Amino acid sequence: MSAGSTRGNACSGGPLDRLVYILIGALCFSALVFTLLGIACLRKYRSLVRTIRELQGSKLLLDADPQLEAPIMPVDPVPAAGEEELPPLIPLRQRSTARTSSRRPWEGLQQGPHVTKSELNLLQLIKSGKEGVFYQARMTRGTCKGHSIFTCKISKEGVRPKHVDMEASIMRKLVHHKNILQLLDWNTTEEPYLLIMEHVGGGTLKTFLQSNRVRLSADPELQSLLTIASYHVALAMQHLRSKRIVHCDLALRNIMVNKFPWEVKVGEFGLARDLTRMTRRRSSRWRNPQQRVPLRWYPPEYFKNSYYCFKGDVWAFGIVLWEMQTFGTLPYPNLETSEAVVYHICIGHKNTNPEGCRPEILHIMRDCWLDLYRLRPSFTDVVCMLENIMESDADYVDVENPQLLVKDEDEYREAKCLQAASILLEDTSPM
Repeated sequence: MSAGSTRGNACSGGPLDRLVYILIGALCFSALVFTLLGIACLRKYRSLVRTIRELQGSKLLLDADPQLEAPIMPVDPVPAAGEEELPPLIPLRQRSTARTSSRRPWEGLQQGPHVTKSELNLLQLIKSGKEGVFYQARMTRGTCKGHSIFTCKISKEGVRPKHVDMEASIMRKLVHHKNILQLLDWNTTEEPYLLIMEHVGGGTLKTFLQSNRVRLSADPELQSLLTIASYHVALAMQHLRSKRIVHCDLALRNIMVNKFPWEVKVGEFGLARDLTRMTRRRSSRWRNPQQRVPLRWYPPEYFKNSYYCFKGDVWAFGIVLWEMQTFGTLPYPNLETSEAVVYHICIGHKNTNPEGCRPEILHIMRDCWLDLYRLRPSFTDVVCMLENIMESDADYVDVENPQLLVKDEDEYREAKCLQAASILLEDTSPM
């Protein structure tokens, strides 16, 4: 009985074992098939992405060829309020074929004799930057294109002439805007290289706010004044966006004051980039140890992906708003090293809320500091928000000084007319 029972169990267990082996084999075969299909799909997807990037690269490189491109004009209009601003593309593949011309954007700018340092009488130091020193100056004899007094940037030793020519090229592209420091003349034929710009009587906005902190702090209209100054800076940046210029160094120290708050001008275009002339849209400056960038004004995507676009300037504009509210305090004042600043920004920490800042400006500031750059407002959006705040301020009449109020409203209407005329000229310009 025992032997027969054992043989019966063995006979009944045989088919079950075979069934288990068959199921295991089927599962292994299915897993192998799905793995092969996944690899094939992944290869096809990568091939498709590679083809699309090559097509985009060839198109952008064709547009960047100096012999084929049109005169320097806006490539696309500023997006309407609420419209999503398209960021620059990721790195593009380099074209293997050689260009038909070796001409560079900065070549061919010098056309005859220009001002030299020996012809200048330096009157007053305005500021010293990492690439040049700004002075208030005048000609020892005569004028510079009708200007008796002007702002002069003298390049420091080691700055290459093509870098100054590139800066001059960008400033020439941004002419005729009341909130952009206008270029008068330049010289890169002999050292030190010079940029001659229009005169600004108040120096930098950072110096102005620090020097007048006591007086401004006691002014009940301080927040309205800072809002007006912010509005004019935003107008300048909106103009840069319409010309496809990325500033890359927007900070309070690079904003000049002629008459606060109605005449403030964005300057210092040493790090600026013209995206209509670039074949690669991602910044590589972070990987170049010889090129220094203002870390405290840069967005997190730059440190994470070496990526800087128009929305990077929007982030920097938020830092400028914070600087205004704190009278030129250094951003992230408690952090001393560059490594600490980069780490602080990358993990999502922001500057603390400035004391006394109006809620509307604080809201704009926080929107400019959104970690996802696509969610940040465009400068057109910022201009509209600041206009709404200014119009709300104008609803309250200053009965103590009505003449001042009328004067400010006239200047505001004049600024609005100039902005509308600028947009009209850009819309009617031939493409």
